[in-house]
Amino acid sequence: MNRGKILVIDDEKLVRWALQRNLEKEGYMVFPAENGTEGLELFYTEQPEIVLLDMHLPDTSGLTVLEKIKKDNADVVVMMITAFGDVQTAVRAIKAGAHDFVEKPFNLDKLKIIISKAAETAALRREVSQFRAAISRKYGFGNFIGKSAPVLAVRELARKVAQSDAATVLLQGESGTGKDLIAKVIHYESKRADNPFMDINCSALSEALLASELFGHEKGAFTDAKNMKKGLLELSDGGTVFLDEIADMKPSTQVQILKVLENRTFKRVGGVKDISVDLRIIAATNKNLSEEVGKGSFREDLYYRLNVVQIHLPSLRERCDDIPVLAAHFISEFNRDFKKRVKGISKETERVLEAYSWPGNVRELRNVIERAMILENEEYILPEHLPVVLTSGARPVAAGKTAIPLRFPEGGIDMEGVERELIGKALDQAAGNQTKAAKLLNLTRDALRYRMRKFGFSGDKAGNGTSGMSG
Repeated sequence: MNRGKILVIDDEKLVRWALQRNLEKEGYMVFPAENGTEGLELFYTEQPEIVLLDMHLPDTSGLTVLEKIKKDNADVVVMMITAFGDVQTAVRAIKAGAHDFVEKPFNLDKLKIIISKAAETAALRREVSQFRAAISRKYGFGNFIGKSAPVLAVRELARKVAQSDAATVLLQGESGTGKDLIAKVIHYESKRADNPFMDINCSALSEALLASELFGHEKGAFTDAKNMKKGLLELSDGGTVFLDEIADMKPSTQVQILKVLENRTFKRVGGVKDISVDLRIIAATNKNLSEEVGKGSFREDLYYRLNVVQIHLPSLRERCDDIPVLAAHFISEFNRDFKKRVKGISKETERVLEAYSWPGNVRELRNVIERAMILENEEYILPEHLPVVLTSGARPVAAGKTAIPLRFPEGGIDMEGVERELIGKALDQAAGNQTKAAKLLNLTRDALRYRMRKFGFSGDKAGNGTSGMSG
């Protein structure tokens, strides 16, 4: 059984021999070194989990070696070996990052217990490092997928916010645009990353429950308050709180949040003592907060306090160039999850996806790709694998409207020619205004633009000003 690697750096040959012999019996791989230079070479090549380091070495001091080791790997467990009576120096070593120290002459049985506990500490540190690395991969800036100008702008702004001391951030954008992802990216790419990230949906809880979850409560504050409970704000001290759908927060809770933003203090429900916290608060909403202020449903002072740094998350319609990239990302993800080997989307599928209006944004695209990969087994995702709403490009027929009465000739018709003519006539009737033409055809504007590209209509055909191809 391999219990890990231990590096022993000590100038006494008998000490090295005794430690190696006894620790190898316990299942450890032991690498002995007689001086600091040799010890550091072994440390860099073998990467041990535990280092037993003598305080006094023939070529350097143990403290110097300790500093170099911790600079290279802060998670390694270093235990100092010191002579009897040299405790003050050992304390200095602990302040410099040593895990513990043992005195010579040491009891081998006692040392084995100490090393066993040190091995547990090393394993925990390794797990934490792996977890942090996984979090970093999942919530790094690169995970906000896309190469379009709007996405690059969001990433750059989020990077600046993460590296700053900005205590308040407002995220605005439609549902499904990735506001929760950007909130996590900002947290895990900041110096607060080692502290908690807490999120709460302000629309999912009643007013009383939301206040209790955010601020905590004192024992006896209300009927079911059997014990004191810390709230998310208190538990997140040093980290980040993400308030999703903040536009749905009730007025009384808005007042309390305003106080937190202004003073970084709050009281538990039923409490009288102010509790101070160091937090970054990220608020998000899919509503226009300035409009909500105008309606009187959101406090104006809270809006201005939140709106220090605002990040607008673009809809998928605003970044349709990213659809192929996002689709490839989701296919790769679901290939792993479903043990499939889908190569990608066909060119025709790509055109269909780019023509759709995506009211559910990136979340909807992800669901479409997931559905196709669950139900189909082709090498590529084809248009027929997509939901009908995407391939038709049409809105439901409104009440009171009827289909065009039509009798087909015996020889059939040229469907694409008819479609092209209908689009041309609609654009002519709408004087080139794409929005009006799409309405006449009962299509989304994006679906109309897709068909215009397909049939070679130029921007001039669509008119000028807001009715152009970019309109």
